[in-house]
Amino acid sequence: MIPPIARSFVAGEVPATAITHVAGLNERNVGGILNLLGEHYEEPADATADAEEYVTLVQDIAAADLDACISVKPSQLGLDLGADVFEGHLERIVAAGQEHDVFVWIDMEDHTTTNVTLDAFEHHARATDGDVGVCVQANLERTRSDLDRLAELPGKVRLVKGAYDEPSAIAHTSKKAIDDAFRACIRQAFETFDDGVAVASHDPEMIALAEECHDEYGTPYEVQMLMGVRETAQYELAESRPVYQYVPYGNRWLSYFYRRIRERKGNALFALRAVLTS
Repeated sequence: MIPPIARSFVAGEVPATAITHVAGLNERNVGGILNLLGEHYEEPADATADAEEYVTLVQDIAAADLDACISVKPSQLGLDLGADVFEGHLERIVAAGQEHDVFVWIDMEDHTTTNVTLDAFEHHARATDGDVGVCVQANLERTRSDLDRLAELPGKVRLVKGAYDEPSAIAHTSKKAIDDAFRACIRQAFETFDDGVAVASHDPEMIALAEECHDEYGTPYEVQMLMGVRETAQYELAESRPVYQYVPYGNRWLSYFYRRIRERKGNALFALRAVLTS
């Protein structure tokens, strides 16, 4: 069972609790991006089980008539077992999304997965005429070139700063360099993309830049934030622009929770207060 301290970041262990959480978000004009926790499987059965749950989740989203989509990790769908395993599971999930009108995001993992992830996105972007999206990470030096490639395709792109500890030979590593790269990626995406840009950031400066670029180029966009982080700001932003909350759930919540705590000092302080007052 998920302890109270982690429930602010994870929407329970079963799909029903995640669906209920997103229904509450929708009442406040915030959409949901549902993600079943899991990654880097060594057993084919684990990847198959998660792919099957995503197909069912798509059906549940449609049945509940939610403003929600899903986001899947390549390693969760068996990329470590082979590109063909990942691609086969993704094919089923995207087909379900098409059948039930539920958008599918493809998460990005460390730099070793970038090529296969972008190739999978390109295939499904063309096949579905843009009913899929992909995440790109500004800390990688290659990302500006990747955006040039993606701009020619239908579908959406999600811009993030990057959460993986990548080698300095291929990535920006200082905070200033990553922030500068993120700004450049935002400007480039708004200037060159037609189908939409998602700015996944809790940084008010980056969100303000996205608004400026939207005003300049007219590119449709949305703000994406994590469950449990600056939620009051999410509700306020949703009064004037599309906002989606990334909503993880599942029984593999422990590693995700500690990752969130390590990422931001504010998250650690929030957790400490929860312990002291529980």
